[in-house]
Formats: sequence, C-alpha cells, structure tokens
Amino acid sequence: MSFPFISAEEAAAHINNGDNVALSGFTASGTPKLVTIALAERAKQFHEKGEPFKINLYTGASTNDFVDGALSRAKAIDKRSPYQGTPDARKAVNNGEISYFDPHLSTWSQDLRYGFCGDIDVAIIEVTEMNPSGEVILGAGIGMSPTIAKLAKKVIIEYSSYYRTSFRGFHDNYIPLDPPHRREIPVYKPSDRIGTTVLKIDPKKIIGVVPSNESESISSFTQISETTAAIGHNAAAFLANEMKIGRIPHEFLPIQSGVGNVANAALHGLAENPDIPRFQMYTEVVQDAVMDLMENGKCNFASTCALAFSDDAMLHFMDNINFFRDKLLMRPFEISNHPEVVRRIGLIAMNTALECDIFGNVNSTHVNGSYMMNGIGGSGDFARNGYLSIFLCPSIQKGGALSAIVPMVTHIDHSEHSVKVIVTEQGVADLRNKDPYQRARCIIENCVHPDYKELLWDYLKLTKTGHIPLNLRAAFALHDTFAQCGDMRLTDFSKYV
Repeated sequence: MSFPFISAEEAAAHINNGDNVALSGFTASGTPKLVTIALAERAKQFHEKGEPFKINLYTGASTNDFVDGALSRAKAIDKRSPYQGTPDARKAVNNGEISYFDPHLSTWSQDLRYGFCGDIDVAIIEVTEMNPSGEVILGAGIGMSPTIAKLAKKVIIEYSSYYRTSFRGFHDNYIPLDPPHRREIPVYKPSDRIGTTVLKIDPKKIIGVVPSNESESISSFTQISETTAAIGHNAAAFLANEMKIGRIPHEFLPIQSGVGNVANAALHGLAENPDIPRFQMYTEVVQDAVMDLMENGKCNFASTCALAFSDDAMLHFMDNINFFRDKLLMRPFEISNHPEVVRRIGLIAMNTALECDIFGNVNSTHVNGSYMMNGIGGSGDFARNGYLSIFLCPSIQKGGALSAIVPMVTHIDHSEHSVKVIVTEQGVADLRNKDPYQRARCIIENCVHPDYKELLWDYLKLTKTGHIPLNLRAAFALHDTFAQCGDMRLTDFSKYV
C-alpha cells in the first residue's frame, strides 16, 4: 500500500473542532512540527468566521513552539496533558484558557488505553523511515507513540528528512498488557531490549504523509555557573561517599537525571569526580551532557525516552552516530519511567526543585502554589521508586531576594515520604532516618543560604509541640513578604504570630 504525500494544510483539514489529538515524541524530540503550525492557522480561520475550533491535545511531554506555542497563540487548545513548556502555553494554562491536567508520565499511556480521555481521533507521528506496510522508524523521541498508533482512528505521518542518517536500531517499541493480564516488565538492566526496533501502524489508518525538514529547535544550555557547578560537585561527593561506606555497590547504580541547567551540571559533577566509576543511565531524557559522558568514557550506556540534544549537539550526534549505536536505547516513557523497573534496578534519581521546605517536601511545578511552570513529568515516578531520590536546587534566586528553602512549600509534588536527599550549592541534607525536627535542622544547617539561616532557625522556634513544628500563621511569611516587599530577607515573624 502506498501513502499519498500531502501538504501540512491538507493534513490539518482532517482535524476537527473537539477532536482528541495525540502526538509522537517526548519534549521537543520527535514531535510533529508542520501539521500543528497548519492546524493553528486552521483554528484562526474558524475563529475569524466566528466559529469554534479547539482540540484536546495529548502529548508525550513538553513540545516546542511548533506545537504548544503556535496552538496556544491561536487559542486552539481546550484540554492539554500531561506537560507543557512554552511561555504561551504556560500563560494560557494559568489564565484558565486551557484546561490542564498533570499526571505521572508512567501511567499516562495506560490512562489513554483505559479510555479516561475518550477516543483518540487523530495521531500525528514523526518518522524518519517508513515502508508501504506501515512499518516506521521513529525519530529522536518515542513518548507514547506505540500506544497512540494503536488507539488512533486516523494517523498523519510527518516524514522528517532532517535526520541525515538512519535511526534504525535505536528504538525499543513495547506496550505491556494492561491489568489484570500484565506480566512483569522484563527489563533487568538498562541495556535489555524487550520490544521492536520498528513501529507497526495499521496502513488503513494512515491518511497521508507530510514531508518535513525541521530540526527540534532545542537551544544549547547556558554555561555552567559557579552555583550549578557547586551543586553538581556536592551531589557527586555525596554519592562517592555513599559508595565508599558501602551503601552503593562499587559497580555503582544506574542514574536518572531530570532536565535543565542544574541537572546538566549535576551530570558534569559526576564526570569530574574521580571516585565515581563508569555508570549507566536509565532515564526519560538524555541531554548534551550525556553525549559528553559517553565520549569521555564515564557513561557506557543510556536507556531513555528521547534524545533531547541541542541542535548543535544533534548534528554532532548524527556525524558520529556509529559510535553511539551500542550506547543508546529509546523506549516509550511507560517503560523508561516504570516504577517496577525503577525499583528493581536501584535507580539513583536526581531531579530539580523550585523550592523545598525544611521538612523535606518539594515543589517542582507551581510558583507561589498557584502558577504552573511546566508539569511534574516523570519526577514522581523516579522519586517515589528510586533507591535514592535526590532533589537539586540553588539555595537562592533573584539575586538573593528569594530563598528556595522555606518553612513550607506552597505546593507539594514530592512529599517528605519520598524525598531522601536535598542538595544545594551550600551542601547536602541527608534526610534518611530522621524525624521532622531532625530533618529541619539538617536542611537549615547544610542547604540554606547564610542570608536565610537565622530566619529559618527563628521559624523553627515558633512551635514547640506536635510531631511537625508547623506554625500556620507564619508558614508562608517568607512568601508573603516577597509578594509585599520583593525580598524574603525582610521577613518579620512578629507580624505573623
């Protein structure tokens, strides 16, 4: 069966108001780029005529301006899940223009198969190779592609020629059986293959192929700062000591790392520490730092959901692809984040926080408890089930006017029950086997910036009873002071008690 080549506009014409639309990829990697731009224009045309046009958009994770940016500006999204990462989408979510739900990524594919979000009307899937029988080779990210290819009533293919070398062999497409028929996920080490290198799509569903030559448009990371370098150094030193005293085996344990500059710096910290041996990664995304780790011999294998390389790094990857062929494997996030596998292999999970409180609760998603940044992503999957759940953040932001360590976080994504270690540029707080008072003292002593230590010691003295020394009137005094005066350091607890 041959598939017609169609324009992005012709493809978008198959998507109607109210449709549930699902996309391939994970982060910007492997996401469609042209059809969503055309879909935004289609929405604008409807709106100009006074007619409604909005879709429900379901993705692997964050996307890019081709998707979330364009569709948000066109007011073309009604519901959105599970993760968004563009300023326009963020603004629309926080203004109530987009209905946004933020699930754990490890359960998201199963939720779709259970029908919690209704039928998938259209799937848009980026591929790098395909044949007339509907067998395709995906691009730089899998996300939930196997599930949406199975569920969708119609499939639009974006055929990318940007990847100038074959991605064949890098993917491990797999869908587990759903309960009560599920068996074990047979991944016992990061390099284990359990699925297929090609993804089979029912040819009868494919309505056309849209040629594309767009890059992922991922920017390079900023230079590692003194602060982020110190965070990375502290995390690496902690892990090296854990191995020295026997709580991590000498062959080490697989690493999971979140996204962003802090996570990137943490990986560089591992690379620079001579006491950290070669290791493997089992994670949902690999960034530029992982490529460096592989080329210098520090990381010998990485299982991931996506290659979230900057455009420059992606070009380097493609130029040297044969070097990486036996060192990288991409899986659906249903497997890359699966709690069963995470717990089995003893994962060291390193993720970033917006803020932490002195009792070990972590806020990863909401500014001042209300304003969504991006989403929880897979951090909950890893933090709850990892052997070590480590959260990283600078101790201060905005030139010192804001402390990342507070009496109480304004939103809890990861509770004290899941958070084992907090790392800032100031030091490391090991929270294992500690009660709330002990955790508070440990965090204040080791992780808080000197400008805020006295304030937080003062807060801890306000309540003398109870299992958790919580003072309801003063718990958000630092946040309130920042809102009123623009500087948490001006907090006066006498105004709150």
